[in-house]
Amino acid sequence: MFADLDDVRRVCRSLPVVDGEVVARIGAREAVLTKPPGSLGRLEEMTAWLGGWQGTARPRLGAVQVVVFAGNHGVVAQGVSPYPSDVTAQMVGNFASGGAAINQLARVAGGRLDVVPVRDLAATADFTLGPAMDEAGFLAAVRCGAGAVGEGTDLLCVGEMGIGNTTAAAALCAALFGGSGADWAGRGTGLDEAGVMRKAEVIDRALALHGGGDALLCAMRLGGYELAAIFGAVLAARMRRIPVMLDGFVCTAAAAPLAVLAAGGLDHARVAHRSAEVGHARLVGALGQVPLLDWGLRLGEASGAALVVPLLRAALACHEGMASFAEAGVSNRA
Repeated sequence: MFADLDDVRRVCRSLPVVDGEVVARIGAREAVLTKPPGSLGRLEEMTAWLGGWQGTARPRLGAVQVVVFAGNHGVVAQGVSPYPSDVTAQMVGNFASGGAAINQLARVAGGRLDVVPVRDLAATADFTLGPAMDEAGFLAAVRCGAGAVGEGTDLLCVGEMGIGNTTAAAALCAALFGGSGADWAGRGTGLDEAGVMRKAEVIDRALALHGGGDALLCAMRLGGYELAAIFGAVLAARMRRIPVMLDGFVCTAAAAPLAVLAAGGLDHARVAHRSAEVGHARLVGALGQVPLLDWGLRLGEASGAALVVPLLRAALACHEGMASFAEAGVSNRA
């Protein structure tokens, strides 16, 4: 799997598509349930989306997998985060002991939580001095992400942990969609105004150094190991027709190369929430997505993705449990 970059590109040119017949069947049932047409709004949309990708008119959420990919970034040496890189490993330990927000949210969601320290948390190179990853390291991370997707998964929720990764995400977005560091750089884990300006300048230096290239080269030169793993997981999910819930800015940026490489490349994915990170609204607009929540979250860890799962369960409960007009003896519209 993914022997080289061209192999990844070939896979991206042969992506499966949604099952339109199933979507139509779900829509037909929605049309006769005891409610005005479309009155459950995005709950109806999510039911059709889940079923269309799972290939069943009775979509299921029995096996929800929440995966947090963790990685470190050499660009932290440029002062782009108020936290040291040691925090990445410390938070992985916190996940393992059950003490993080995602532990609680995954439990509430009824999901299995997996935490993957990509490449044993070895840091990427400082991308202001050279490519963040070489091809071998990038592909190893992509394969790691693809291999993390569990068998029989009904919904994949992806998240990340990595000090410095909002800088990598912002640089990748600028390379993919245009703009300068100032257009994409945000506060991350709590930078002040001077820190945000320094972060933007670091991104601009990286963009000047690495120039053009297709989406995969941009991801390799400007991303991170955990971002590459997220890309691999999202791509593997598409090949297996597993719907994906993306967390905030970093996860959306990590998956974005798939949308650039293939028309409709992220049709099987939804953005769970609009992050408070400044670049996220711009990014979801470029992808043509509408996030499900807008609650000012900016934690990462798949927190927003897991938070959406109970809403999806509510959508399926309504679709399966509601009576039709005929069953309930309720008069339908004329």
